[in-house]
Amino acid sequence: MANNPSPLDSMRNLELYLNDYIRPDQIDSQMKAPLMYGIDETQQIMFDETTAMNMQGMGYNGMGGVTSMGFGLGMGLDGTYPILSPSRASPRSQGSADNGERFSRKVFVGGLPPDIDEEEITASFRHFGPLVVDWPHKAESKSYFPPKGYAFLLFQDESSVQKLIDACIQDEDKLYLCVSSPTIKDKPVQIRPWRLSDADFVLDATLPLDPRKTVFVGGVPRPLKAVELAMIMDRLYGGVCYAGIDTDPELRYPKGAGRVAFSNQQSYIAAISARFVQLQHQDIDKRVEVKPYVLDDQMCDECQGARCGGKFAPFFCANVTCLQYYCEHCWAAIHSRAGREFHKPLVKEGADRPRTIHFRW
Repeated sequence: MANNPSPLDSMRNLELYLNDYIRPDQIDSQMKAPLMYGIDETQQIMFDETTAMNMQGMGYNGMGGVTSMGFGLGMGLDGTYPILSPSRASPRSQGSADNGERFSRKVFVGGLPPDIDEEEITASFRHFGPLVVDWPHKAESKSYFPPKGYAFLLFQDESSVQKLIDACIQDEDKLYLCVSSPTIKDKPVQIRPWRLSDADFVLDATLPLDPRKTVFVGGVPRPLKAVELAMIMDRLYGGVCYAGIDTDPELRYPKGAGRVAFSNQQSYIAAISARFVQLQHQDIDKRVEVKPYVLDDQMCDECQGARCGGKFAPFFCANVTCLQYYCEHCWAAIHSRAGREFHKPLVKEGADRPRTIHFRW
């Protein structure tokens, strides 16, 4: 007798539709997250920047225990979530990716001394393994100092990240390591690794994942985990069955966007009708944009390819009276009707970004 597909299999089937990554031509482009929805990189990393600036003035006040994170679904440093029920387990909650890696090779470090330069940062972390130090707009600015008090450590080997974590001081749910600069000795800086299992979360494994009931969330703060995004959206709209954080293919670090799949049309329409959502969780409080997730392999819902030579439909109408894919011919025919002439089509653009265009008659 054939086995029913596992939640992980279902999630991977959805990813065939949802994960359409940019393939960088060179390593430099892999070190910078793509821009989302016209939000510049500075806005995307606003949370990173705020954390770093807060860290610059912090005093270290002792060690504490590691506390739970999230909505009562805290993840310990062993990489697992408490499994409250089978439907609440992340499909990757055992903390290992397919190749055995557990962490992204890209690590955020915040609260750096203001006078520490690239060489000194590299020297502070080199004993964990070969690495490159990067920060936003580094190449353009030609600066030797991270301008916002934070940087990213790009390790050659994932095992270096685990060594770094093992060397850190744990204070509640945060990790710190002391680094020195020419004028400041042993300053605690925040180390924030990204656990690969935090990129996906299945809220209810009994529900099918429908790409046509999936929304794209732009400008997601990079510390936000999939379980946290799922809980926020479920609290606001209900019916969430899956959430994912988009990561780059090389370093598997968050790109600043996510996806949420709903189990019913009512929740899906409520989310896209809102257009914006306030993501509030712990230190995070950010207004982000919500749009329908646009697929690039759908046939026209009106003619099923009969009027466009069997080609995939280039346009999706996000208005709640439509919510359909159209070829150019059918878009013109349907949207010449009274009340629909002001609808604007969405097209797929770049790395998972739906973009509104002005249709030319």
